[in-house]
Amino acid sequence: MGSTRLPGKVLLRTCGKPLLQHQIERVRRCTTIDLLVLATGTNAVDDPVAELGRQLGVAVYRGSPDDVLDRMVQAARPHRPQYLVRLTGDCPLSDPAVIDQVVRAAQAPGVDYASNALHPTWPDGLDVECMRFAALEEAWREARKPSEREHVTPFLHTQPQRYRLADVRHDPDLSALRWTVDEPADFVFVSQVFEHLYPVNPDFGTSDVQALLARLPSLGTLNATHGRNEGYLRSLAQDALQPAAP
Repeated sequence: MGSTRLPGKVLLRTCGKPLLQHQIERVRRCTTIDLLVLATGTNAVDDPVAELGRQLGVAVYRGSPDDVLDRMVQAARPHRPQYLVRLTGDCPLSDPAVIDQVVRAAQAPGVDYASNALHPTWPDGLDVECMRFAALEEAWREARKPSEREHVTPFLHTQPQRYRLADVRHDPDLSALRWTVDEPADFVFVSQVFEHLYPVNPDFGTSDVQALLARLPSLGTLNATHGRNEGYLRSLAQDALQPAAP
């Protein structure tokens, strides 16, 4: 709820529901996920997020607002998972078929971490990460940089010499498309996508959004000026200001 660019973004409404509810309903259609946990912060501003999770029957964990790596590990630890799938709550167009594809890649023998965002070829907003929980616990014990704590997985995917990575790509490259919600223009775009597709087919997927954009190309220009991973880039700048480890 504390987003600086679009405060309260996850509870903005379209088609009669908060964006986060739309995302939870879509993720629940995954065939590879056994348990969904909503991991939010302990700040009072996030109380409505936790309450929505409880209303929807989702397990809720509240942890550090800033050390998101710790929050993720503590949320998962009681359930003793073999794998953990990380999804961010500002992606209401999450596609269960894409999530399942990444999970299956992570389950291949010897793989520690799989993602469709290592070399982006999917629309921004369909990012999925799946990792062995034991590997994430190693990151939790050893990660020190601000970017590693806030963004959860850089400790893993920046060490290919230590962890075996699986890169799930899309052909053709769709990385120029922006389907996440970080800015007011993003919300306008996502709202219009839902208004066009949801009443006809609540289970619409990536191909349906692509077909809509082909019919209405002006829709894709609504938020095209914003860049990808701006928050992560700011965290990397914070890393540079951190004193060197002894």
